[in-house]
Amino acid sequence: MQPNWVVLSLTLAYLAAMGLISVVARRHARSAVSFTSGGARYPAVLIGFLLMSEFIGTAASVGTTQTAAKVGLSAAWNIVALGIGFMLYAFFLARRFKTLGENTISGALARAYGRPTKLATSVIMIFALQIVAISTYAGGGSILAGLLGMDRTTAIVITGAVATLYVGIGGMRSVITTNVLHAVVKYVGILVAAVFAVSQIGGLGSLQAQVPARMFAVDTVGWSQILAWLVAGIGAVFSTQYVIQAINTVEDGRTAQAASFWCAILLVPFGLLAALVGVCAGALMPNVPPIGVLPALIGRMDDVLAAVVVAGLAGSLLGTISALSIGAATLLYKDFYIPLRGDVEGRGSLAFVRAATIAVGLLPIPLAIYAPDILKVTFLAKSLRTTLAVLVLFAFYAPHVARPRAAFVSIVASLLLTIGWFLAGDPFGIDNAYVALVIPLVVMGTDHLLKRSGADIPASVPVSLRQK
Repeated sequence: MQPNWVVLSLTLAYLAAMGLISVVARRHARSAVSFTSGGARYPAVLIGFLLMSEFIGTAASVGTTQTAAKVGLSAAWNIVALGIGFMLYAFFLARRFKTLGENTISGALARAYGRPTKLATSVIMIFALQIVAISTYAGGGSILAGLLGMDRTTAIVITGAVATLYVGIGGMRSVITTNVLHAVVKYVGILVAAVFAVSQIGGLGSLQAQVPARMFAVDTVGWSQILAWLVAGIGAVFSTQYVIQAINTVEDGRTAQAASFWCAILLVPFGLLAALVGVCAGALMPNVPPIGVLPALIGRMDDVLAAVVVAGLAGSLLGTISALSIGAATLLYKDFYIPLRGDVEGRGSLAFVRAATIAVGLLPIPLAIYAPDILKVTFLAKSLRTTLAVLVLFAFYAPHVARPRAAFVSIVASLLLTIGWFLAGDPFGIDNAYVALVIPLVVMGTDHLLKRSGADIPASVPVSLRQK
């Protein structure tokens, strides 16, 4: 493709604006603590937009339209599952995490299971975040390359460098501000795409007449796939580092709960709109492969509308990358740097967390360029976090089961067996997400049954986790 200079220029202007915001936010990142926390308290609706933006990456938006072109509106379950996850998070965990006062998943689990589990959790979370980052670069860069008329490597390097730069300069404050803007742009972009697609097909009535009835069924994708999306999606929401980090930027538990509700409310319509775009685009261009229907649809738009949609896709890419980078860097700082150096507020700590943010942002770029097949392991990263979600629920709601030894074994066993199950091709049609869910249940349950009758709750379980 030849570059569309109007679309390319407007998209580059959008990227430059994100960089400018990070420069302004720099004055609020004068210490490692403020760099990783944002240095302020934010309203619920703002954090709701932030969380929504962090979860809607190019894999979610483009992947949903691609799947919808094949199976219809039921592809929206991919994103609706996340909305359900945030609803449950609001009811069961938002207040508790905020009250706990920890802004890392490893720190929260360490309260119940001790330091070995803390380190294991940190390692598995950083690993999962980097997998998602690689897939985000690879998939998002490929889509933007086609839309902007540049080669794939250039698109990956530019978007990765911009996202890493503004997070490395402004820290969590820049992530919050830019991701809220990304969320707005994403919503406007998918709404523009949906209205354009429906108008091109001749309206919803015409769409129903042109596609099979199964394209409007809620279960065409299959209940097995829907359940797997629910397990992995809910698990990711319950245990992902940047969710906990965002929740801890609000004033109190009630606001944390409200922010989770806002995120759920924003996610569900987005998923339905993305699926509608895919169904319309598939009907309009039946000879185009599903992966190409969204770029082909954008190619039919005038320059301004196309620029809005492309900016939304760029926002999807940048929003996810920034959340992944700040999340991984915070874990490295709190779980490895502080225990080794003990330098919490000195200049060395700020330099470390800023360097770590840049490193974890840049590291996935060459891997995404030379290993595009890593896209297929994105879902595996969600599955691995499901194990941590189970441990979180045990810690808060069944502390008498929370023995450090069993928690540590659960994480190690899940890491090995879930990846092994995935590499084996998910035998017997059993998704690896179910393996990640069952392993900690079996290990923790068995350990509990083997405990001596009347054994005390482990001393590592604090009062704050024992309370229902």
